Formats: sequence, C-alpha cells, structure tokens
Amino acid sequence: MAKIVIIDYGIGNVRSMLNAFYHLGYQPLLTRDKESILNAAAVILPGVGAFKHGMDNLKEFDLEDTIRTYANSGKPFLGVCLGMQMLFEESEEFGISKGLGLIEGRVAKLPIITNSELKLPHIGWSDIQNTTNHNWSDTILCNLSPNTSCYFVHSFTASPFHTENVLATSHYGGVDFCCAARRDNIYGLQFHPEKSGKAGLQMLRNFISLI
Repeated sequence: MAKIVIIDYGIGNVRSMLNAFYHLGYQPLLTRDKESILNAAAVILPGVGAFKHGMDNLKEFDLEDTIRTYANSGKPFLGVCLGMQMLFEESEEFGISKGLGLIEGRVAKLPIITNSELKLPHIGWSDIQNTTNHNWSDTILCNLSPNTSCYFVHSFTASPFHTENVLATSHYGGVDFCCAARRDNIYGLQFHPEKSGKAGLQMLRNFISLI
C-alpha cells in the first residue's frame, strides 16, 4: 500500500484527518521525520491556528526545505486550512510573515462587507464553486458537483496572484474567495475535507488516486 504521510509539526488537531484515512482503508503515518516525508507517495500538511505560529513550528523542526523539496518532486501534496495558507508567499496575520512560497500569492483577512450580518471567523458549511479557469476532472475535486457544501473554520484566506491557480471559490459575508488552489501537483483546501462528510471523503479518495 502506498505510504501516505501527514506532517506532524505540533499544531492543530490531526485526529479527524487520521480517522478520515482510516475510514478509507489507509494507515497514514503521522511524522516529522524528514526521510519519511521525502519517501512518501503522498503528503498532507494539515493545520489550524495562526500563520506565524505554524511557520515558526516548521522552522523549529527544520521542515521548510523538506516540504519544498517534496512538493517540487511532482508527487501529490495537499495543504488543508492553515496548511493551505502556508503554501503561499506571505500572510498579514499578526504582521507580515513569510510562507513556503510554493504558490504565488498572499494571505489576508477575509474582507467581509461592513454591513454583512455575518462575522468572523467563518465557521460552518458553505458551497464551493467551479471557476472558468479549471475543469475539475483529474483533480482532487473530480466527480464533485458545483455547489458542493464543505466545512470551514477560518478568518484569513489565501489569494493566488494567478487565476489559473484558483481551483474553486466560495462565498461568505458578501465576498467571493479562493477556497481551493492548485499548482501542478500541489493542492490547497481552505475548508476541512476530513469534516465535510461524503464530499470530503471523495476529495481524499481523489487525492489518493493521484499517486
């Protein structure tokens, strides 16, 4: 069976991600061991919390270059929630912090309109939409229909500089935002597939199928 690695960098609740893969019949390895990451068939970077804290932990465990090397190897790589945000070049959360720079763009607070009755953080179910830039076939969103509902928990969102890197969008507080990004083999999901029911499990199946 292909080795799937979930990166353990001391942040976020990874139990639900592990359980999702167990449900699919896989036994992922939760680790921060560099060789295990580099030799994996597919890697997931999970995370919840603040961007700077996440990047500080990656630095503490000396994982930045390992992640960049793996992500640029052509093998499937997935960042989820904070893990997606850290794929980008920088974030404005608690001051400017540098990210992994795997996708061109930056992270900023979700700019909900002033008179919106909705507040931050964005917590709950929202639909995801296809864009004119992408056909979802042969991607992590294959076999999903537009208006699929997914579970979000976030106040900040990543904005790719290039529209071709926007795989899907969602809507909250009167604004549209990128909720799924892609650059070649590198994927990012702002929502939590592991908490998004059958649709989320389908996304993880699709991810595995990319191996």
